[in-house]
Amino acid sequence: MTILIFIVILVVLILSHEFGHFLFAKLSKVKVEEFGFGFPPRIFCFKKNETVYSFNLFPIGGFVKILGEDGPGNTGQDAPDKSNFAFKPVYIKAAIISAGVFFNLILAWILFSVGFFVGAPTQVDDETEIFGVQVVITEVAANSPAENAGLAPGDRIVGFRTDNKGIEISTIGEVQSFVKEREGEKINILYNRGGEEFSADVVPRIGPPEGEGALGIAMARVGILKSSWYASIWLGLKETIFLAFIIAQAFFYLMAGIFKGVGFDEVSGPVGIFNIVSDVSQMGIIYLIRFAAVLSINLAVINIIPFPALDGGRLLFLAIEKIKGSPVNYKIANFAHGLGFVLLIILLILLTYNDFLRF
Repeated sequence: MTILIFIVILVVLILSHEFGHFLFAKLSKVKVEEFGFGFPPRIFCFKKNETVYSFNLFPIGGFVKILGEDGPGNTGQDAPDKSNFAFKPVYIKAAIISAGVFFNLILAWILFSVGFFVGAPTQVDDETEIFGVQVVITEVAANSPAENAGLAPGDRIVGFRTDNKGIEISTIGEVQSFVKEREGEKINILYNRGGEEFSADVVPRIGPPEGEGALGIAMARVGILKSSWYASIWLGLKETIFLAFIIAQAFFYLMAGIFKGVGFDEVSGPVGIFNIVSDVSQMGIIYLIRFAAVLSINLAVINIIPFPALDGGRLLFLAIEKIKGSPVNYKIANFAHGLGFVLLIILLILLTYNDFLRF
């Protein structure tokens, strides 16, 4: 199931990005030669209004092939082809290239808005009463009784069982009181993970390390706060803008750290993201929606980086074109984008290798 969820999220994020390019190209009367679902080899296709719509073997995203994006080519015409990307004004080309990033941000906005409308997970104190409040484990210390018992971040503590009698809890204070009274004794903790109920035997430590507690867990009281549809739209927009700035800032410091030889371990590749999807999917659909929104913002931020082969790299060449008054030599530009693509693939392989070392 996790593999299916991972693929669905990946497909939605990439297709929304490519659909942005597709739509803006169509609106700008630029010919889209192909809109591909998945990656070749091709399974089948159909053609409508000059565009081939293809369905390919590997369903892990999609692509858009725009006439003239790699150069004007040989049009065989005396006058410039108005449907050719290469002959469009710089501002139209920039709009088409930027549209993928824009649509990823729009998708994040929609997902966050849906999340706020359905009900956003909100941390509250023990006195606050809102819908669906639960005590959630946020951290588990290494080599602690909780870790040894199999507890993990995201687990919801339901209660305890003692003398064949179940004791329900609803506050962090109730958990702490129950555990403190039974330090050194075996207790049975009841918890919820991914909608399923589990139990585990654990012995609270006497005199635990400072800051860890008897079980070795950090907890938060989390409830579901629902908003009206109009408030959800506004909250979703604010969340998208806020996280876009935060993620962009984090990428800046991360890239600076990597160039200095530190920080590489903090970056996740496909395997790392897959593991995060696995953990988040166990926490519920609301958390999964919000995580997909965060990934969409990450995709937008990565693509706007001015590096060859990325949208930001293409925008950089357009900026040079605007300054010098003529396009950058297409052979040079295509070579740069090809080299950039190879370097990105190498980076992806290194990140995947690093993921395997960590997980």
